[in-house]
Amino acid sequence: MKHSILKNSRLGLIAMLVFCAGIAGKAQQKQDELTQVKFSVEEAPEWSNIFKRQLGWFGGDGIFAIPANGNDKAVGGEITLLFSDTMVGEIKAGQLKPGFVMTHNSVATFGKGTVPKGSIKFHIDKKADGKPESLFIPKTARTKAGDYYWLGDGFVNQELKGQTYIFGYRIRDIKGKTPFGFEHVGTTLIVLPKGSKPPYKDQRQLDVPLFVAAKDGGEPTAYGSGIFVNTAKAGAKNPDGYVYVYGVKGPGKSLIVSRVLPKDFEDFKKWRFWDGKQWNPDIQASKGVTDRVSNELSVSEIPDGRYALVFQVDGISSVIGMRLGSSPAGPFGPIINLYDSKADLLAPKIFSYNAKAHPSLSRPGELLISYNVNSFDFDKDILLYPNLYRPRFINVKFKP
Repeated sequence: MKHSILKNSRLGLIAMLVFCAGIAGKAQQKQDELTQVKFSVEEAPEWSNIFKRQLGWFGGDGIFAIPANGNDKAVGGEITLLFSDTMVGEIKAGQLKPGFVMTHNSVATFGKGTVPKGSIKFHIDKKADGKPESLFIPKTARTKAGDYYWLGDGFVNQELKGQTYIFGYRIRDIKGKTPFGFEHVGTTLIVLPKGSKPPYKDQRQLDVPLFVAAKDGGEPTAYGSGIFVNTAKAGAKNPDGYVYVYGVKGPGKSLIVSRVLPKDFEDFKKWRFWDGKQWNPDIQASKGVTDRVSNELSVSEIPDGRYALVFQVDGISSVIGMRLGSSPAGPFGPIINLYDSKADLLAPKIFSYNAKAHPSLSRPGELLISYNVNSFDFDKDILLYPNLYRPRFINVKFKP
């Protein structure tokens, strides 16, 4: 009897160890899925040099790419690039000539081809006196005098008449605050009819409930930082039919995720926000799925079917990072360092930020990634380095 009890105990212990080993093995396999990837990274001067310009548009940040056909995988079609604050003027013999100005947003367009070369065109509106003006100016019910737009991500909605939807962050200056003398006070959807051309005089603007103001000096909850269209028409490998819209929340730069069917994009009662357990209709329930991201970012499919979240680590740093996810909403693994942009930081107050990938500009098996360069002492450094304020590019090649 005693021998039988001991034998059963040993068998029970062995079974438990096998069970625990199985759990540990599955956990390790899951971890490997979110960490293991083979790739190489190289600079992409053929892209970076396109934006090193001497006349007219000579700098801007932001840069989101929108394919006109709505398909990120159909590389080679017409593309619109969105820029936020934009510099206009002339650089001659390495010197920035007097009379340069900054507008709050602009776009560039180019035709077929993965490298636009000479076909790229920059578009900036004009005031009555002929001076440069932003293409998108807030005109909604919630707009106050002096508000202006920085642009978030955008996409062509193939289920709503081929209209282009662009997130507009309504920004307001704060007097006396440095170094960032502004605040995000609301979010707008800018809607362009199919076939609309710059300067987009036929645009619509909608105040949208996709923003929660900051409390007690904290950070706001804001969506529009990136978009992933997970539909068959957009070229997704594993489509579930939803548009995923990403945002950032809190001082730790937490990534938050929402989703909606393309046909319901203007019906905000049908939007859902990930609360850590399920898709919730309450934006206030938004819970971060990972952290240390930047205010502009991207989520893209990579060749093996996983999802690459690309961002500037901690929002502002020299490091471009990637996290791998098992779905468009995560979970996302640890940071994989892709590239260090220290070589672009020519002075102590110059920094890089807001890295993101552009599948519609990328060759098969690769991701073209942009990042922005700016300065905390902008007025001084733009004179010393006139081509400072422009996007740079790297290329990531994934290996089997």
